Amino acid sequence: MVVITGASKGIGKAVAAAFAATGEKTLICSRSEANLLKTVADIRNDYPNADVMSFVADMSQRKQVADFGNWCLQQGTPTILVNNAGNYIPGSVSNEEEGNMEYIMNLNFFSAYHLTRQLLPAMKLAGKGHIFNICSIASLNAYEGGGSYSVSKYALNGFSKNLRHELKSTGIKVTAVFSGAVLTDSWKDFDNSNKRILEITDISTMILAATHVSAQAVVEEIIIRPQLGDL
Repeated sequence: MVVITGASKGIGKAVAAAFAATGEKTLICSRSEANLLKTVADIRNDYPNADVMSFVADMSQRKQVADFGNWCLQQGTPTILVNNAGNYIPGSVSNEEEGNMEYIMNLNFFSAYHLTRQLLPAMKLAGKGHIFNICSIASLNAYEGGGSYSVSKYALNGFSKNLRHELKSTGIKVTAVFSGAVLTDSWKDFDNSNKRILEITDISTMILAATHVSAQAVVEEIIIRPQLGDL
């Protein structure tokens, strides 16, 4: 059973489609019910036998994270968790709007932290699983306009490293995904006719591939950038 947060569009939607296409039971969430319903319909249209279910949750809200986690556990034991929920608000830590850091940290980092902790006991009992944290290259280097977003992604990277260390002997793998610019809503006004930035399926393809290595192997990090470099 696959659990994916922030999966009503963009990378999350592509990852959900990739796993649903393989026959995996796929659980997704988003704060937009309309977008979720469209995503489920799109996936079932492309893959009529897909087993995909959705749950409305604002992952910046602690209680709604817990509600989603409880619902997931009612459906079964997760084997794959993709912590993808997040948002980018450009700015700088020195003068960004008051409260921006708290909101971004809650959504981009604490949603992954709390949901992972909620699902881990069941995964540990099963003795297997794979956790993917969508970290972004903003986890690796500071950049102009990164602000709270970059800070939150650094935190998610640190979380990934500690999880990997702690879970080595449990059979649960951890992969941090560092992607460059991807053609999602954040870049919706970007003219990609010259294929300058990544397609969302580039990310889902790599995540799916990482699940196909042998049990004794783990892809600890996926770094994927545009061929011509970062923008």
